Amino acid sequence: MAIRAEHLTYIYNPGTALEQKALDAVSFEIPDGQFVGLIGHTGSGKSTLIQHLNGLVKPTSGVIYYNEEDIHGEGYSLRQLRGRVGLVFQYPEHQLFEVDVLSDVCYGPRNLGLSQEEVMERAKEALLAVGMKEKYWEQSPFELSGGQKRRVAIAGVLAMKPEVLILDEPTAGLDPRGRDEILDEVWKLHREKGLTVILVSHSMEDMARYADRLIVMNHGRKAFDGPPKEVFEHYRELEAMGLAAPQVTYIANRLREQGIEIGNDITTVEEARDAILRLAGKQLSPEGAADQ
Repeated sequence: MAIRAEHLTYIYNPGTALEQKALDAVSFEIPDGQFVGLIGHTGSGKSTLIQHLNGLVKPTSGVIYYNEEDIHGEGYSLRQLRGRVGLVFQYPEHQLFEVDVLSDVCYGPRNLGLSQEEVMERAKEALLAVGMKEKYWEQSPFELSGGQKRRVAIAGVLAMKPEVLILDEPTAGLDPRGRDEILDEVWKLHREKGLTVILVSHSMEDMARYADRLIVMNHGRKAFDGPPKEVFEHYRELEAMGLAAPQVTYIANRLREQGIEIGNDITTVEEARDAILRLAGKQLSPEGAADQ
């Protein structure tokens, strides 16, 4: 089990007039190799939660285990944990600072005390993994496009060789093409390297397309936890939380209301396309023609 949280509670400004419970007895387990989507309205506790997972924030109460070890237990190395559980903050390109791309990606593994040869090997491997071609490596990161900067920032975390990659809105501010390219690269890493991924996003379409599982946060509590298709069946409850289902789910529901049996578990455009083509084929088949 990669990560396990038991009754995780966190209170900001305890004992003051500004006291606020950001997390309230949240429990879950994330197995190795799973792609988890984390969703919730602004202020639901998502960002606070992910900062607990690599020890940046210590819970007010409750326990977080990584590979069955209490990360706040006596003698546990949070420094080593942060090499295994990589966290990419929203707008990570704001953290770029080196003179060129390759140097920036080398920064993390160099701090692990590795040899220069190993540092360079890791940096180059990470840059190639996120689709950054060698012609960009000697450029200043500040000369790159928004999507390219995002790739470099993610590569800097990947160069640490994490076992778990946490991404907080990694496509915020990108155009549709840049968004798809970033998430496709993350998906490829997940599939080819068995990387455990926790993705925070407001895009329900992205969650339906990439995630194996969704955890929905609402006012500091876990509201839903399950496969995307099951979670999106509760779209009316999600709407009450300030969320929604993918747009195509609403279209499929409207078609069913009109008597078109398109299926009740459609969450992606591809699924809707295939369902409509199956219906069209059935209606145009000899048997369908005979029925008419």
